[in-house]
Amino acid sequence: METKNADLSSLRIDRKETLKNPDLKYRPFKIISIVVISVIVLFSLYIGWRSLTDQALEVKLTPAILQSPAQTNAVLTASGYVVAQRKAAVASKGTGRLVYLGVVEGDKVTKDQIIARIEDSDIRAQLEQAKANLVMNQAVLNDAEKTLQRQKALTERNLGTQADLDAAEANYNKIVASIDVAKALVHQSEVALENTLIRAPFNGTVLTKDADVGEVVAPLGAGANSKAAVVTIADMTSLEGEIDVSESNIEKIILNQDCEIRLDAYPDHAYPGYVAKIVPTADRSKATVMVKVGFKNLDSRVLPEMSAKVVFLNESSDKLSIEDTKQFLIVPASSVVKRNNKQVAYVVRDDKASEVQVTTGQQFGAYVEIKSGLSNGDKVIEPVDDKIKDGVKVKTK
Repeated sequence: METKNADLSSLRIDRKETLKNPDLKYRPFKIISIVVISVIVLFSLYIGWRSLTDQALEVKLTPAILQSPAQTNAVLTASGYVVAQRKAAVASKGTGRLVYLGVVEGDKVTKDQIIARIEDSDIRAQLEQAKANLVMNQAVLNDAEKTLQRQKALTERNLGTQADLDAAEANYNKIVASIDVAKALVHQSEVALENTLIRAPFNGTVLTKDADVGEVVAPLGAGANSKAAVVTIADMTSLEGEIDVSESNIEKIILNQDCEIRLDAYPDHAYPGYVAKIVPTADRSKATVMVKVGFKNLDSRVLPEMSAKVVFLNESSDKLSIEDTKQFLIVPASSVVKRNNKQVAYVVRDDKASEVQVTTGQQFGAYVEIKSGLSNGDKVIEPVDDKIKDGVKVKTK
């Protein structure tokens, strides 16, 4: 009953008081604005602090590479192929069916060696006929000569006429001419028989076998179903590198300039070489000039059409030796410094400079040999200054 009689008028909001004090109406908004501004200022200060503490040093990375002393003195590097300067597609001079082939790929041949033969039965028949015709004409010549001598004797004793003597001389001369024709036919048949033999034009090695026994061969492949070349041979002692050098760099190349030749087939082995010839014309499509590079030491591993990379050496460098072609792991000398009595280099791991202890060897100009501590392809900071320390944050250029 008391609750029912309670005076609730004290709980009524006094609208008049709120209107008299307007700051009470906007106070919540002011508090929110102050909080937002404070958060923005604190966040800006935090970002600035992080940018100052996280500032990384900008560095350049250089890979450790395998290189020979000669390559450190290079003026130009170019690529090309090994090509035999004496190479021939050996074909038959005559047309016929191949009945003998005495070589296969890889066989060595000598000059004038018979490597193949085409059928020759018809040529031999012609030769026998020409020889028989020669013998017959020689027999007739004996009779004509005796007849001419008798006629001369009769004419001298006035027992024969001049007409008979002229006829005897004409017959004799005719027989002599016939013998010359017969000899020519014999020689022609002998040449045709020789043309059935396919001989090696020079000492070399068989590269490819282009025809098989039973196939018809002809000069220049005259027939639609005939083969031109029987085998392809090359003189392996005439191998040279044919290298394409850019027109803009050709002035760096001179005759007899030393160079180092590396074949893609044997990347760990280098061949000392020299500039044998600069071909006096350019390839307009590639804007290059062909340079022929000779081998100073050629071995049986070098084969035609192998890819080659040639390093042309500085003209003032010493003569290239076999020792100069040995490869070492090298880095720029400015990448190695002495810290705490140790030779160290720096690599980048997790965006930080990481110190690696190394063992150095020979000095090659601006490069130094690394015997241990790094592997081929490892990237090191270059150059290293006092700011570069173990654990320092870095970023690459």
